[in-house]
Amino acid sequence: MSLPHAILTALLEKPSSGLELTRRFDKSIGYFWSATHQQIYRELGKLEAEGLIRALPSEQPARGQKKSYDVLPAGRAELARWTAAAQDPKPQRDVLLLRLRAAAVVGTAGLAADLRRHLELHRRQLAEYQEIERRDFPPDRDAPEDRLRHLVLRAGIDLETFWTQWLTHALTEVAALPDAD
Repeated sequence: MSLPHAILTALLEKPSSGLELTRRFDKSIGYFWSATHQQIYRELGKLEAEGLIRALPSEQPARGQKKSYDVLPAGRAELARWTAAAQDPKPQRDVLLLRLRAAAVVGTAGLAADLRRHLELHRRQLAEYQEIERRDFPPDRDAPEDRLRHLVLRAGIDLETFWTQWLTHALTEVAALPDAD
């Protein structure tokens, strides 16, 4: 049930059309909660039907006009309820870790190359997050909402830092194995 809450959050930050929302997901929310354009449009319809959001009135004819949405009081209340509710962490599920476990029984052919590829992807993502941090969170930007947004970004930076360090270590370990590729 988190996608509707991600959409409510984004709409409370700024009323938007479905297209604007998908672009914002691609540039920010999507870093930690991904959704396809179809999923976003489908959820917008559900949220509107549930009375949590509404399409803003348009000054132009509706045909071909993109709808912009904002959050109704019931949507804000639902988001506040969800934010305050306890939730257990999700178990870690990563296919790369499963592949390493499988390599213990079938060998490491091709594994080192994919570990290097993953390392490069995580390095790029880390650099992108660090650039966002430099650009969007200067030291004097410390309003409560900025501090919480920065905290989310810091989680991404810390996770990417973990992955780059772990993958570097994994590559060293795999290279030392007798059947390393």
